[in-house]
Amino acid sequence: MKDEYEISRKKMIDHLRGHYKIRDERVLSAMMQIRRDFFVPTALKAQAYKDNALPISSKQTISQPYIVAKMSELLELNLQSKVLEIGAGSGYQTAILAALAGQVFAIERIPILANEAQEKINQFGFQNVKLACADGTNGWQTFAPFDAILVAAGSPHLPQPLLNQLKIGGKLVIPIGKNQQTQNLFRVTRNREGFQTEDFGACAFVPLIGEHGWK
Repeated sequence: MKDEYEISRKKMIDHLRGHYKIRDERVLSAMMQIRRDFFVPTALKAQAYKDNALPISSKQTISQPYIVAKMSELLELNLQSKVLEIGAGSGYQTAILAALAGQVFAIERIPILANEAQEKINQFGFQNVKLACADGTNGWQTFAPFDAILVAAGSPHLPQPLLNQLKIGGKLVIPIGKNQQTQNLFRVTRNREGFQTEDFGACAFVPLIGEHGWK
């Protein structure tokens, strides 16, 4: 497949490394490998490597490259990691996780997005992704516990089912905010005594809709 955006993608990686201080070279390598232009609407392909979120179908978005890189880095993945992704959306973050982890279980509540994401993951040839259309706020108990959970939508609070499905030592990265417009990005690490929470600053995501999110 012709890759007319390789130079733009390289500039994006340089910006993530230099400006945002992303240090996980595996994350940067995955984002160089996975073409973001492949996951955005045709009319927006020329904007695929700009430093911002972009609209996709069903009033959803594909996250800003920095947010994808930061969330992926905070999970501290390796090829043995079993990851749960809530809010697969376009499938871009799913593909990045598939390049970094051993197994990825992705959930998307909107059927058309779930189908499109599945098609794109298949076209990339990833064999380590299982994707379902469901309420992601309930997690995926069948395959729990998980080494890492990434939530790509803003929640009003920590969804209890996701905390329950983390392994000891596992990490949950999630945007949380008291309204649907702005959030802060949190990493929650489960240990034998409970949960340790770290705040990584302001962010903005579409709302996490579901039984344990926004109604």
